[in-house]
Amino acid sequence: MRIALFPFVGFLLASSAFPAQGPLMETILPQFDTVRMNLEQTAELMPEADYAYRLTPPQRSVAEWMDHNITMNYGFCGRISTTPPPEASTYRGKTDKAALVKTLKESFAFCEQAFKAQTDETALKPFGQRNAVPVNVMISLLTLWNEHYGNLVGYIRTKGMVPPSTARIAAPKK
Repeated sequence: MRIALFPFVGFLLASSAFPAQGPLMETILPQFDTVRMNLEQTAELMPEADYAYRLTPPQRSVAEWMDHNITMNYGFCGRISTTPPPEASTYRGKTDKAALVKTLKESFAFCEQAFKAQTDETALKPFGQRNAVPVNVMISLLTLWNEHYGNLVGYIRTKGMVPPSTARIAAPKK
């Protein structure tokens, strides 16, 4: 029995000696990188003239989707970051492509810092008045980002373009 436990105990001691990400964060971070790439490339792909485009009148325009993601990034990632997000007045309400692409990338850089600062231990540790758990915030964001990208794929396809995720899969291998 001692022999069987030794590798497990050794693993626990070794993993606690270094602030390594651990299996939980090693699973979450690649998902973050992929959806970030999808949304940033979508923002770049959509022509400036189509930033006001809506699939139907009640739906958000492309610009509103980008603004929504930016606001969500600062709001959610601000909860788990050691750095406070910028004031909303510095990023809300932009409508032109250049400003939205730049601000979207900045908001994802802010989230990257918040995500990468987490270890498995800190990601599972409750914080704040409501005892929120950072991993729940991160999983919620991953879900929302993927939902938002899925919505934007409809906008891209109706404009005759190929979504970034599809383009990457279809690209010839080097």
